[in-house]
Amino acid sequence: MTYWALNAVFLLVALGAAIAAVRVLRGARRKVALAAAAGAAVVVLLLTAVFDNLMIAAGLFTYSPELISGVLVGLAPLEDFAYPVAAVLLLPSLWILLGERSRERKP
Repeated sequence: MTYWALNAVFLLVALGAAIAAVRVLRGARRKVALAAAAGAAVVVLLLTAVFDNLMIAAGLFTYSPELISGVLVGLAPLEDFAYPVAAVLLLPSLWILLGERSRERKP
């Protein structure tokens, strides 16, 4: 199984949660949530680029060439950036969805 195949599972779950969360939000709350997610994505992707490159350069881990696409950002394969994208989609989405459920229960 390639890293992209593995990433696809996580990205599809995260995307499904994100779509559900966006549908729950209305108006200004939706715009604020999308802007916050975009800002978080930029920060997390930059940090991933920096620290993945440092860890790979230090020899902490390697990738099997036959399992990656070969597209690199510095030393890091593009596949490495799927995990931060999934996190940026999934975590705020769960926060929104679970928060909406708890608000519905309160009198």
